[in-house]
Amino acid sequence: MKESGAHGSPYVLIWIYLVVLALASVAASLVLPKAPAELAIYFLALVKAVLVALYFMHLKVERFFIHSLSLIPLALVLVLFLGLIPDIVVGR
Repeated sequence: MKESGAHGSPYVLIWIYLVVLALASVAASLVLPKAPAELAIYFLALVKAVLVALYFMHLKVERFFIHSLSLIPLALVLVLFLGLIPDIVVGR
């Protein structure tokens, strides 16, 4: 069996980072006032999403074409979100 030392896979370490960031999100919601807590939670969620994309989706070692394919769903979410803003702001 192959030893996973300093040159082994970083999955366990990344998982620990994700758990720590999740606990930091919960702590921010309990300690900070509402607006700063929301900003902190969104920032931590962005960091967690980047870690998952780079390591668990293997985007760290892929070519640019694969990276650009991952941007298409993000653009679609942005378009759908911006399309719903008038309904949310004005209401029905």
